[in-house]
Amino acid sequence: MTWFVGAAMITDISELERNDLLPQLWGVHMKAEFPAHLRGREVEGEDLVLLDADVAGCVSSCLSSVLDERRRRTLLKCIEVLEKVLPSISDEDGTRYYERLHEMARLAAGLGDIDGGQHDDEPTAREAPPSAPPTRVQALRRRTGQRLR
Repeated sequence: MTWFVGAAMITDISELERNDLLPQLWGVHMKAEFPAHLRGREVEGEDLVLLDADVAGCVSSCLSSVLDERRRRTLLKCIEVLEKVLPSISDEDGTRYYERLHEMARLAAGLGDIDGGQHDDEPTAREAPPSAPPTRVQALRRRTGQRLR
């Protein structure tokens, strides 16, 4: 699998340290527009906006502190859902958006890397980024343009 972080193409986790990759992907994801055609859409019975919000909230928490067990369980469930819905997202923008979301969820949960190598089951602590990441609601509002209460 190939990922683009900024202008850099990443094909192997060794190109970036694992702890550096999640903040990089998060930065790209926060700048990405939510695919408008997927707003309010369900795929395989799953609301794609809520799936995005759930993963974003957990990733944001992971980047600012150690991921707690409740959020890790949420991420594990989201990973299952993402693996179910990804084959049904047929357009390039939607696929790229949700593949990035999937990879961030795996990294935050301590399960994976880009090249599909060995995965451990233990979450890893992350250093806090220089500035606090946006809250779950702020992140969702930016990507979807929706107003939440």
